[in-house]
Amino acid sequence: MLDANLKTQLQGHFEKLTETVEIVASVDGGDKSREMLELLHDLQDLSPKFRLSESTDDAHRKPSFSLGRPNGAIDIRFSGIPMGHEFTSLVLALLQVGGVAPKLDPELIEQVKNVEGEFRFETFISLSCHNCPEVVQALNVMALLNPNIHVEMIDGGVFQEEVEKRGIMTVPCTLLNGQAFASGRMGVEDILAKIDTGASAREAAKLNEREPYDVLIVGGGPAGASAAIYAARKGIRTGVVAERFGGQVQDTMGIENFISVKETQGPKLAAELEAHVDSYGVDVMNLQRAKSLVRGDDMIEIKLESGAALRAKSVVISTGARWREMNVPGEKEYRNKGVAYCPHCDGPLFKGKRVAVIGGGNSGVEAAIDLAGLVEHVTLIEFDSQLRADAVLQRKLHSLPNVGVIVSAQSTEVTGDGSKVNGLTYKDRISNEVKHIELEGIFVQIGLVPNTEWLKGTLELSNRGEIVIDAKGQTSIPGVFAAGDVTTVPYKQILIAMGEGSKAALSAFDYLIRLPVPVAKAA
Repeated sequence: MLDANLKTQLQGHFEKLTETVEIVASVDGGDKSREMLELLHDLQDLSPKFRLSESTDDAHRKPSFSLGRPNGAIDIRFSGIPMGHEFTSLVLALLQVGGVAPKLDPELIEQVKNVEGEFRFETFISLSCHNCPEVVQALNVMALLNPNIHVEMIDGGVFQEEVEKRGIMTVPCTLLNGQAFASGRMGVEDILAKIDTGASAREAAKLNEREPYDVLIVGGGPAGASAAIYAARKGIRTGVVAERFGGQVQDTMGIENFISVKETQGPKLAAELEAHVDSYGVDVMNLQRAKSLVRGDDMIEIKLESGAALRAKSVVISTGARWREMNVPGEKEYRNKGVAYCPHCDGPLFKGKRVAVIGGGNSGVEAAIDLAGLVEHVTLIEFDSQLRADAVLQRKLHSLPNVGVIVSAQSTEVTGDGSKVNGLTYKDRISNEVKHIELEGIFVQIGLVPNTEWLKGTLELSNRGEIVIDAKGQTSIPGVFAAGDVTTVPYKQILIAMGEGSKAALSAFDYLIRLPVPVAKAA
């Protein structure tokens, strides 16, 4: 199953192992079990530290396998065949169970070790999902550090009957002790924030002790990362407070228009941005949502949802944007029950089904093209009288036999049976006739909404909710700058956001050096 070059590379990595890794396979007579065993035998041949055996225990999903040590203190299980994006998760788990220390902040390691309670996590994934590995890898590390944490990755494509029975229609979908826990990307910090009830209060107390910053950047996407690097290079005290470092880039799969880099992926770019920011010693405060901005006499205060407050002489706001919703009846009720926003992640769960894509721009047409290779039929629905995507994408779309296009259509309602989507109602904008399509999935791809709700009544915003800025990134409040998708700057692109972030940081520095020098008090 593994080619010779990959085996050679892995063999080099596995030479670092110091602990015996017990691999216990649960199999039946099916093709998937044989395929999994082939993979495990290939791996076993690469290190004398691997000990492979088969289990007769009927309690486990088949095919599946567990990773542990002879003392039984680690419980990590892969149900299905972890190839695709999850192959990295498997390799990392083998290394870490084999004694290679995980790359994790020492404080987080101690926090994981000290979490009390019994936790059984099940994470449903698809092998094409680029968000899933982060969750799987985070949970594997936690199981490695704490014997009371048990984790299992489940490939929804292999266990499709179970996925349908349990109503799982988005990945990654994580259950804790059999109950819904979370959907979407999560790292160790995110998971700890949900299971360690005192973590938020402890972190808020630490943040309140921070000294004021020369420049505080709110948001950790491409604009925020660029602003942080440019500010730090000026030698001024720089901080970044972000809900999720990397922002929307984390959810972007293929990036082919980043100048000088022919092709990359969002999660990879986000990791490189974070490493670059860290190399300058910037104080990064992750998993923190901004609540309000208050301008004082000499300081600007950013209050956070956690209860903490940070102060700075200048601020750069780069909180980005999020997927726009249709805002029709049924959308919220059926979110993650057939209504989805990431075709790369959730597409495989709709294999052989009928779905719709809402939106005829590049994102919508690309989504329809991707989904056409997985589902029975795709209906692309566009409000305008024509598609707005690039001509090359439209040509590809129209060449596909299982895609239909409806234009001049206003979506009015998502319908369902109470547990999952069963259709979409729309109005023909030419005839005013109301029509209904029977569907099992709806992928919404209609643009972005700026993350500025927390700033309403504070800064000048456009009628679309974007922060109004001038040519230097200055907002309506002195000392407060903004950059990226959250602003009125046209063309929401990664490269443009980076340039705007750099410009905003330079403008903030220019603002700082022109501040009056405090007059020393007489003795």
